[in-house]
Amino acid sequence: MNPLFIDKLAFIDIRNKKVLVTLSRGKDTWYIPGGKREGNETDEETLIREVKEELNIALIPSTIMYYGTFKAQAHGKSEGTIVRMTCYRADFEGVMKPSGEIDRLDYFSYDQKHLTAPVDQIIFDNLKKKGLIT
Repeated sequence: MNPLFIDKLAFIDIRNKKVLVTLSRGKDTWYIPGGKREGNETDEETLIREVKEELNIALIPSTIMYYGTFKAQAHGKSEGTIVRMTCYRADFEGVMKPSGEIDRLDYFSYDQKHLTAPVDQIIFDNLKKKGLIT
């Protein structure tokens, strides 16, 4: 893997025309929840594990659907470090609450995208264009 390339998976959850974002402890930038693959995990395995660790919910595997893949300069990394965010939507079981390194969660409208990382801003643009968020 190219050391200037970060491969991440993200969970897109939309409620009332707003998209779910999380704030990690000690950070001031919001991110769409998800994370990095461990070992030879599949996209589905990574997504299920990360969402369970961050949000305390269980994704329903049969409902996981690919949404899109987005690339941008990685937030807080050296110039030229690119993050590729492969996004999925899914139904889940349980009550969502922050855990692990996550301090807060919220649902943002399009006008709050400036509070998120560069790749998330591209995802916000896509969601807005498709009429999924306002």
